[in-house]
Amino acid sequence: MPTLDELLGEPHHFLAELELGLLDHGLPPALGPMDHICYRAADPQEYLRLRSALARFGDCLVEGMIGNRPIITFRLHQPLASSFGPIPCIELAAPKAGKQHRHGLEHGEIVVNNLQQLLADYPWIPFNTRGLQGHPPELTLALPPYQVKFHHHSLADTIALEIARGEVIPVPADYWLKDSGKPSKSSTDLM
Repeated sequence: MPTLDELLGEPHHFLAELELGLLDHGLPPALGPMDHICYRAADPQEYLRLRSALARFGDCLVEGMIGNRPIITFRLHQPLASSFGPIPCIELAAPKAGKQHRHGLEHGEIVVNNLQQLLADYPWIPFNTRGLQGHPPELTLALPPYQVKFHHHSLADTIALEIARGEVIPVPADYWLKDSGKPSKSSTDLM
């Protein structure tokens, strides 16, 4: 059975790269807690394989459709240790149909008190501000090939709110049939 490190492909190297990227831009890694990291699957088969494997390491908070593809979030039984503090969650994103992307660990998200204050305190940082209009609002800092995103609330808190408001779009029961020819466990089977 592979370890979590083996499944994710060197998360400590990834986190060290994020820390160095922040420091290179003049940002302290202690801006706030990193609440999760995200892994982008290469293809539907890798998503399904990792979804099953990650269930050994954490509890499913939600699986739903975001951006026309499934994303699942696990609260880890044992948070990942990092210079950003313990990281309690991992997000696994299925690939978007027809879009090329790098697979593997892709971004980490840091919770800060105020996004506008972050912009004011660090005016020289090339934040992507397009996400400020999103729900929930976010700032993104590209650290190629990775990125760090900044939010007001943790992903777990955002998920709890979305579930309470009935905003989660379930993965259609037949979503994986087109790729594998057989049904897989639904998101409700993992919760």
